[in-house]
Amino acid sequence: MPDAKETADKTIKLLKKEYPAAKIQLLHKNPLELMVATILSAQCTDKRVNIVTKELFKKYRAIDDYADADRKAFEQAIRSTGFYRNKAKNIISACKIIRERHNGKVPHSMEELVQLPGIARKTANIILSGAFGRLDGIAVDTHVARLSQRLGLSKNKDPVKIELDLMQIVPKREWWSISTLLINHGRAVCTARKPKCNDCILSASCPSAFRF
Repeated sequence: MPDAKETADKTIKLLKKEYPAAKIQLLHKNPLELMVATILSAQCTDKRVNIVTKELFKKYRAIDDYADADRKAFEQAIRSTGFYRNKAKNIISACKIIRERHNGKVPHSMEELVQLPGIARKTANIILSGAFGRLDGIAVDTHVARLSQRLGLSKNKDPVKIELDLMQIVPKREWWSISTLLINHGRAVCTARKPKCNDCILSASCPSAFRF
């Protein structure tokens, strides 16, 4: 049987052919918009977030717009993303901190980002890679976690531990790629409840294929 590194290499090669245009699905034009969109995406689909941010980004354009936002009005603007009270609180608080401590610019280091409300390693990795082209880690969402376990790339369930496992077997240059590729494949084929193993390009080397 191939080891985890061989499986990871093969997975990346095959999925790059399957999803040549794989990229982050959250629509954004700058680091601030990506930060807001990523916080909103918690427990929410990217499709729904993009619907919400289409209007949100017209009204809230700069760090001051968020930092000085009326909490109730902002909550209603993002209500359909779920957990809107907590998300509104985190976004407004994060933007106040960015204004006060980072000269109004979204910070571009892992250490600084994870100190902001609503931002853990996954969110920080998405911002760093998607907005700044920095590879400090691998963004592990529910799709990446699920596929990593099914493919035998990690035996862990904790996202941070899965990230560390992937960082050991995936070349750094592919850290962003493997995240976006697994997310795309998780949505299209290797779904949570009914994975389409018969249609999966990875089924020949997947230890979990046809068990569902």
